[in-house]
Amino acid sequence: MLTIGWFSTGRDDAARQLLQVVFHKIQTGEIEGTIAFVFSNREPGEARQSDSFFELVRNYRIPLICFSSRKFEATQDVTDRVEGETLPKWRLEYDKGVMERLQGFKHDLCVLAGYMLIVGKDMCQRYDMINMHPAAPGGPKGSWQEVIWALIEDNAAESGVMMHLVTPELDRGPVITYCTFPIRGEPFDKYWREIDNSSVAKIKKEPGANNALFQLIRQHGLAREFPLIVSTLRAFSRGEVKIKAGTIFDRYGKPILGYDLTDEVDKAVELR
Repeated sequence: MLTIGWFSTGRDDAARQLLQVVFHKIQTGEIEGTIAFVFSNREPGEARQSDSFFELVRNYRIPLICFSSRKFEATQDVTDRVEGETLPKWRLEYDKGVMERLQGFKHDLCVLAGYMLIVGKDMCQRYDMINMHPAAPGGPKGSWQEVIWALIEDNAAESGVMMHLVTPELDRGPVITYCTFPIRGEPFDKYWREIDNSSVAKIKKEPGANNALFQLIRQHGLAREFPLIVSTLRAFSRGEVKIKAGTIFDRYGKPILGYDLTDEVDKAVELR
């Protein structure tokens, strides 16, 4: 039985939808586990969307821990830094407060599900935390927008989505699971031809993110995000993938450079 710690700011519809999907998969036994707690860096009354998220958590009778990062920041000297740390001192102190509030909860794995804070070194070392990145292993870093522009600029043939271990180096933790998909062939080629001889800088300026190729790559990546998260948690709950001391292993105890879930994710996408 996999016990999950769920971290989310709860800032939008997607945060609620993902929790709904995973909770449903747990209820049906597709994921053999339970959500031990939900943690949010917002508190009730800070935003309408997060309040709706909190209501969902309460309806599911999952323990909810709220600790406002915005209110905490307001009480701190935000210019104070610790030598050798990438995050400011107040953020490291905030993480300490988070860990104090989570004492007493037992969980095997923490999932960052729309958690809008970078996690500091101490929390990374204390918990096995996983996060999604909207690119294939070895693909572009950065936000999903930056990833897509990089793919277009590089004339890439494929993209993907991956789950990785959270480390202090943003988006650079070991790959845990992933899926890939082609961005050549149908229905992509028509839109690649439309931008022939156009620089990415020009496309970014006009039409920008409304470019048809940009939108199509985003659509195919987004369709795979929830299925990959579900398949990843299912794999953990069944012992198909494990984390030990920062290394990823398969069910036989062999170190792996990521568990390919492309076939499973593609089947889930086809059924949607």
